[in-house]
Amino acid sequence: MFKRKLTALGFHNSDNFNIQSQGEFRALVSWLEDQKIRHYKIEDRANLRQPDSPNWVKAYEAYLSDLGCPHKSSNQRAVADYLLSLAVRLEYGDNVDKFKEASAERLKEVVQSSAPTVVNENPLDDLDFESQEFKQGVQALAQYLNVAQHPDHLVTLQGICSLVRDRLSIEGQEKVKEHKQAKPYPLKESALGFESGDPVLNHAAKILRLLYVHDLRDLQTRINEAIVAVQAITANPKTDTRLGKVGR
Repeated sequence: MFKRKLTALGFHNSDNFNIQSQGEFRALVSWLEDQKIRHYKIEDRANLRQPDSPNWVKAYEAYLSDLGCPHKSSNQRAVADYLLSLAVRLEYGDNVDKFKEASAERLKEVVQSSAPTVVNENPLDDLDFESQEFKQGVQALAQYLNVAQHPDHLVTLQGICSLVRDRLSIEGQEKVKEHKQAKPYPLKESALGFESGDPVLNHAAKILRLLYVHDLRDLQTRINEAIVAVQAITANPKTDTRLGKVGR
């Protein structure tokens, strides 16, 4: 709540100031009077400069009264905001010509000059993911790896990453080896769902059922690929919904 005003005034503890702390609050009041407000003469500030003195509260209440503070002395948050606002106003009045030169551009220059320089070590940070060259690269890579392309090239890139992670990486290849070493399907123990009365026919029916399921899964994969291909044709980022047109 007070950080911006404290920073503008040059307070030494603007980042960690705790309004709930009596010690920090008293130190702030003393600092504002000494450095910014200067309502009292130097010799009259002695009691405010001693936050641990039993007379500090009395001096503090008298100080607020002399300033014409509209808030109760017990409301530290409101009093702090009032004193900070007064200090900012007085600081501006003492340096009008200096602050007239301030502008948004000048402030940006100051912030940039004081900000630490961050060195990017990740080469991906320099890539333009929306450039035509990058999109063409993703398309070529998808064709090379036989990955179905999505209208959004970033989604296609995610699919490529998944393929590389699951199939082409060292971990992925180890998983494939483990999969190849899996136990064969227990055809004899599987249930057919009906009985022909002939063990040979039952065995043949089980084989035909497994082949049928395999064909269905292959068909579903081809259907999904066809849907993606159609989306690539019909989807267009320039679609104008106001005209009720999709793509071109």
